[in-house]
Amino acid sequence: MLKVSGKAVYKGIVIGPVLVFGKEDQKIKRTKITDADAEISRVGKAGEQAQAQLQGLYDKALKEVGESSAAIFEVHQMMLEDEDYLEAIHNMIRTEMVNAEYAVAVTGDNFAELFSGMEDDYMRARAADIKDISNRLVRNLMGKEDINSADMKPSVIVADDLSPSETVQMDKEKILALVTVHGSANSHTAILARMMNIPALIGVPIDLNEIHTGMTAVVDGLKGEVIFEPSEEVCAETEARVRGEQEKLKLLQSLKGKENETLSGKKIKIYANIGSVSDVGYVMENDAGGIGLFRSEFLYLGRDDFPTEEEQFQAYKQVAQTMGSKNVVIRTLDIGADKQVDYFNLGKEDNPAMGYRAIRICLKQPDIFKTQLRALFRAAVYGNLSVMYPMITSVEEVKQIQDIVAEVTAELEEKEIPYKKPEQGIMIETPAAVMVSDELAEIVDFFSIGTNDLTQYTLAVDRQNARLDDFYYPHHKAILRMIKMVADNAHKCGKWVGICGELGADLELTEEFLRMGIDELSVAPSMVLKVRKVVRESEV
Repeated sequence: MLKVSGKAVYKGIVIGPVLVFGKEDQKIKRTKITDADAEISRVGKAGEQAQAQLQGLYDKALKEVGESSAAIFEVHQMMLEDEDYLEAIHNMIRTEMVNAEYAVAVTGDNFAELFSGMEDDYMRARAADIKDISNRLVRNLMGKEDINSADMKPSVIVADDLSPSETVQMDKEKILALVTVHGSANSHTAILARMMNIPALIGVPIDLNEIHTGMTAVVDGLKGEVIFEPSEEVCAETEARVRGEQEKLKLLQSLKGKENETLSGKKIKIYANIGSVSDVGYVMENDAGGIGLFRSEFLYLGRDDFPTEEEQFQAYKQVAQTMGSKNVVIRTLDIGADKQVDYFNLGKEDNPAMGYRAIRICLKQPDIFKTQLRALFRAAVYGNLSVMYPMITSVEEVKQIQDIVAEVTAELEEKEIPYKKPEQGIMIETPAAVMVSDELAEIVDFFSIGTNDLTQYTLAVDRQNARLDDFYYPHHKAILRMIKMVADNAHKCGKWVGICGELGADLELTEEFLRMGIDELSVAPSMVLKVRKVVRESEV
């Protein structure tokens, strides 16, 4: 039995089998060989295995997301048969007498660099494809199994760390808990865990070489520990505690359908934050009054090229139709910082949190922005959509957005495409936006306060740096005063204000937000009923 402590990012307890999620960017050793033909034969067999894997992925994607999204796996299959690519691998094996893994890895890097330097956007995007198929070949050569979520059993995912693009591709129904060696309490992995109502630990000091798929693990988010290969006594105790937690959840279920109203009659809206169309089920299941934050950037993650206007339109339309008359607030893409996407070619930045991200990308690359806006405005016809723009710092930025919006609506009218201009709001997540919120309130329809970044920028603390978690203090008086200032300025102009950051789900502050006059709290779906309980018991 191995017991290890970590930092809990969502409380709860679960017991189940482990699935070790390995990184693909591992170091490949260069080894001298004596039989080049044998190594080339190994490459051929790994390629055949990869073809079968990709066909399986294509078939699965075709059923789940449609032909356009599944097509990437056909592209990968064709690239695996590219004569130049294969010849370069074979040539390196023969001339340098090196092992197949090393030849494939180096060739993949060389070809990816070659594609990245091309002027054509489509060809540059192929760099990520080359890396993907090279990683797949190397994994096959090393005898590592390809994780297929379709065959995956409900498991405790154990990893060094998980990127947003990795988590978004997982079958969420199969994740019992998340345990990572690295990561921050404010990472998107942590946000995913809170949304799904599953235990999650970060900063767990374990040697992944000693942990293997198939082990049993207890993940205790209440105590902040994970126990690998627990004793029979621990298993029995855990199962009893799991039943106890399930009873508490049943009591919360009785709040479904009830008003979000304090004992004195004050009301507040409680909405849910989601990251994909499939998450709408969590919204309905937890009886949220609407969607206060749809993270549209997740449509851009886990793929090799930009989502088309039609793909985005169908996603937004489906959410709008499913939610009916309930409000759906969609945030325009917030790529950058910890959410890196190869095909955006953002480049390396010394300080990405302060860099080229979110609305800055949209204003500098308006074609990407316009595609998303067209899809959003078209989808607005089918429900009660609102659009909000992230990382605003000035009135001038909002006016630039309004000019682009005017261009988009003019294009749609000219082409006689049905559309509706939805309510337009902005994220308040920079101190600059707070300080000019009186002016901003005059030109937008609503504010949504993103407390994660607001805390980061106000306290000068990188929220992705686990070493700084002790300095990331969202209850700081400066943060609370800023929230109150924003609320007051919004109300003076007759505009509503919500909180969609993690602070909205902080039950210690719920009454404080009620006193401030916050109109809406948007939280992880799993927190909706918990916040409702506090609201209904409050005398504010």
